[in-house]
Order: sequence, then structure tokens, then C-alpha cells
Amino acid sequence: MFKPIALLMAAGLLAGCQAIQEVQPWEKSTLAQETMKASGPIPALGSVDQHVYTSKEAVKGGTGIGGGGCGCN
Repeated sequence: MFKPIALLMAAGLLAGCQAIQEVQPWEKSTLAQETMKASGPIPALGSVDQHVYTSKEAVKGGTGIGGGGCGCN
């Protein structure tokens, strides 16, 4: 009973992946607004998020990529 349901779900998932399209630049206008940023309209929240990130990663700079290490020596 589990196998047919799993096969149907997998087929539905794969069929849904075919419909994915690239988002055009003009469709991103809402996401590019200042209020949609993680810090929102308050820049101080962004610096707090950056502080937490660097504390967890135990690194300074290089915020464009993720790395390893939790800094809990």
C-alpha cells in the first residue's frame, strides 16, 4: 500500500518540477523593496544579524559565502 502512494507522490513532485520557470527581473520588484530585506527598514537589525552570523561562523568578512565551523572551541 505504501509503495503505490510513494510512487504517485514522486511522480507528482517530478511533474511539478517541470513547470519551474526563471523569474524575470520585472517580476522581482516587490522582493527588491527595502521592507522585504531581512532587516527591514531598520538598518540596526541588519548589523545585529551580521554580528550573530559572524559569531556563529567564527569569521570576519567573506559574508558572500557560507563556511563551516561553529566557533565553539
